[in-house]
Amino acid sequence: MGAMDTAAREYIDRIDPEYRPLFDRLHDLIVAAYPEASIGLSYTIPTYTVGKRHLYIGVWKHGVSIYGWHPGRDDDFIARHPSLRMSKGTIQLRPADAAGVTDDELRDLAHAALGA
Repeated sequence: MGAMDTAAREYIDRIDPEYRPLFDRLHDLIVAAYPEASIGLSYTIPTYTVGKRHLYIGVWKHGVSIYGWHPGRDDDFIARHPSLRMSKGTIQLRPADAAGVTDDELRDLAHAALGA
């Protein structure tokens, strides 16, 4: 795995136990797909960086938000999950919603943000 800075580790260690399994699922998928990713904080949330590309994962009161993916490269993720709350460049993912999203789909979102 690429380097994780202290601020990112502290953020992750403070995640509410209700949302930690979902965050860990996303984190593990990203790190497995991009072991060279560096992990730091940007905009006060964990940021995965590969070259000049970034993927941001924030934990809020609703669950986990994913920022930085590219809608034109999302393999129709939005069309397959119309019930998820989304806005331009943001997906809000509650733990209950995540059960209906496959690891492959989440990996594809990571690729949309971090891939070439």
